[in-house]
Amino acid sequence: MSEIQDRLAVSCPSCSPDVETVHEVLSPGGGSVTVRCGECAHVHKTQPESTAEVTLDVVVSQGGESFAANVTTPADETVAVGDEFLLETDELLATVRVTSVELDGHRRRESAPAEDVETVWTREVDNVAVNVTIHPEDGSHDESRSTTLFVPGDYELTVGETESVDDEEFSIDAIVVRGDVDDYDRDRYEMEGDVVLAKDAKRVYAWDETSSAWSAW
Repeated sequence: MSEIQDRLAVSCPSCSPDVETVHEVLSPGGGSVTVRCGECAHVHKTQPESTAEVTLDVVVSQGGESFAANVTTPADETVAVGDEFLLETDELLATVRVTSVELDGHRRRESAPAEDVETVWTREVDNVAVNVTIHPEDGSHDESRSTTLFVPGDYELTVGETESVDDEEFSIDAIVVRGDVDDYDRDRYEMEGDVVLAKDAKRVYAWDETSSAWSAW
C-alpha cells in the first residue's frame, strides 16, 4: 500500500559520512540500492534499513461482484477507511478505496495498524456504477424508477446538470455522499452547481428529461 520510495535519507561517504542527506534512488539491486547524493551528486550504494512487513487479505468490490487479493505493506502503517491505493494482481490493476477495516474476531474499526488487520474491505474507484433514482416530471414519486450510470470515478456529477443513460435523459436534483469519504461538509448536496465526484456518490436523485418520458406508463 506504500509506494516505492524514490528518495532516501542516508549518509554520503563523499560529503557527509556522519550526517544523513537526501539521496535520489537510481536503482535497486543485490539487496542494496544505488543512490545519488542531493548535496554533491556522488553515486554510491547503500543498504536501507529493513522494515517489517505484513501481507493483508483484501476483498475488492467491483461492478457488483467481489474477489480476494493480497497486498504487502509495512507492519506499522495505519490502514483507514477512505484510504486509496493501487492494487495490482494478475486479474486487476486498479485504484481501490478502503470501506472497512476488519480485525480478528470480525471486529470492525475505522483504522488500525496493518499488523493488527485481518481483512481490508475495498471497492474499485477507477470506474464506478452510480445508482440513480429518476422521478417523473409531474413529481409523482410513486412512479419513480431506477437506473445505473457507469462513469470514471473522477467524473464530476453536478446538481442541475443533465446526464443520460442509453435513451434516457435526466437532470440531477440531489446527490447523497458515501460514508467512506471525508472530503465533504455534508452527506447530501442539492443546491444547483454542487459537485460530487462519482466515486463518492452513494445515490443520485433526478428529474426525468426524456422527450418521450412516461409514454409507456
